[in-house]
Amino acid sequence: METPILNKINQPADLKQLSLADLTALASEIRYLLLNKVSQTGGHVGPNLGVVELTIAFHTVFNSPIDKVVWDVSHQSYTHKILTGRKQAWLDPAHYDDVSGYTEPEESPHDYFNIGHTSTSIALATGMAVARDLTEKTGNVMAVIGDGSLSGGLALEGLNNAATLKSNLIILVNDNGMSIAEDHGGLYRNLKELRETNGQSANNLFKAMGLDYRYVADGNDLTTMLAAFKDVKDVDHPIVLHVHTEKGHGYAPAIANKEAFHWHVPFDLKTGETLAPASGESYNDVIHAVLEDELTTQHTPLTAITAAIPGSYDLKRFGRKHPDRYFDVGIAEQESITFAAGQAQQGLRPVVFHSGTFLQRAYDQLSHDLGINQLPVTVMVSGGRISAGDPTHQGVFDIAMLSNIPNLTYLAPTTKEELAAMLRWSLHQTTGPVAIRVPSSPLECAPLTNFDAHRMNTIHAGKTVALLAVGSLRGLAERAQQQLATQGIDATLIDPRDISNLDATTLTALQADHQLVVTLEEASLSGGFGEKVARFYGNTTMRVISLGAAKRFNHHETTAELHHEFKLTPEQVVAEVTANLAK
Repeated sequence: METPILNKINQPADLKQLSLADLTALASEIRYLLLNKVSQTGGHVGPNLGVVELTIAFHTVFNSPIDKVVWDVSHQSYTHKILTGRKQAWLDPAHYDDVSGYTEPEESPHDYFNIGHTSTSIALATGMAVARDLTEKTGNVMAVIGDGSLSGGLALEGLNNAATLKSNLIILVNDNGMSIAEDHGGLYRNLKELRETNGQSANNLFKAMGLDYRYVADGNDLTTMLAAFKDVKDVDHPIVLHVHTEKGHGYAPAIANKEAFHWHVPFDLKTGETLAPASGESYNDVIHAVLEDELTTQHTPLTAITAAIPGSYDLKRFGRKHPDRYFDVGIAEQESITFAAGQAQQGLRPVVFHSGTFLQRAYDQLSHDLGINQLPVTVMVSGGRISAGDPTHQGVFDIAMLSNIPNLTYLAPTTKEELAAMLRWSLHQTTGPVAIRVPSSPLECAPLTNFDAHRMNTIHAGKTVALLAVGSLRGLAERAQQQLATQGIDATLIDPRDISNLDATTLTALQADHQLVVTLEEASLSGGFGEKVARFYGNTTMRVISLGAAKRFNHHETTAELHHEFKLTPEQVVAEVTANLAK
């Protein structure tokens, strides 16, 4: 597609020379570029399509970077990036990987934070506004936050603090009636009422918190948004600009299936169909089978809880069958854990479904509400893997975070059989909270015998060298073991299972005929499983090699590059072993 208008735009100031007709044509050009790229690479579809006009209007009226905008989550900042000097990453496939999917200060002076998690923008913008005032600078400060993000406690804390400011602050609530999935919670009844009354309802959350308020009914109309921004520019007090937009605007498949197109893998641009649909049994299927059997056959009083990520576990499948036992608390990870604690204290067996990169926001609740009280809540943790692409969605810190909370057991299954056994065990044990690290690898199957959640599973008994592979790295260890066998080294292969409490019996027994233990974990080595094993053997003659991720935030490296850097390939594991034995 030709982009005659966009070709003229290199920085936001260039927009000010365009007519309304040109700006409208620009919106069409950008919408096509967004769809063309994400259909090939995957990415956030709906959030970006919904704010094309809003973003063009902002950069036309305001003067970035003197006027500053903070994008909550920042997964809707693609148009912002296109207009602030990074359009090549959408125009040229050779440059598709040049920019992050989120704001990143290293890329542009128009970005202020690495942001990939939700509910932070109001607090950040309020802090920036205070700094502007104290340093006697000028300029508008705007936070753009989606309605779904308002369910996060930090967003409400930010609103509460923002109301005390006595200078310019614009809080744009981008209300499309959706979180990742549907919005859940009482405040959304108020947003709906405000939409239906064109902002005139006397019942107004924002005014109740002491904030000025204006409503915009059509945030996907350029003329409307240009006028709205002109009206609030240089306002001398905090104001909420409540803007109604449509998630997925301009692309029928994204409008018809808003949840699926929040973030989507590559798809056929004409039909919206996934190019490589998943096939066969998944770990989610295993989880659902256990839950269904436990609830309907074993009569286990379980519930399923999520914090706005039902799609990650296909939880609506459970919700359709058991609506009274399914709870989506919205983007509120802290609430999900403490809500589960309350249920468990009264005899229910809640299962909370989380992503490891989001669960960190509920660390205090995991420790204080579950750990101290030893409540039997099960927490499913997905995304535990070495993550590339951007620093905000890292999957390597969960083991250090969870395995060091007293009274909490963190389990790492390697197969579907282990996953099922661990989930069943957790639903019936009474000693405290249990977290289960859902494997990130393709589904693996292996017979299960003599299952004990706290005992390491010796898959193959050899001698001299023992490979201890956590969770999804079982396959790596098996390949390394096979290569070692060709060199005459019969390595022991062990699945640790419990990565929070060491099996001292098995580790002690290895000392009889082993001289080297190698731990493999797709997680940060600092505070991880390997450190625990090395400490266990600290005063012995056993040598330990720990292979895993560095303690850092990864940016633009690929997953393959990171695995190679961290020596997590079969050839590198073998090289480490043979070099150590040769000493």
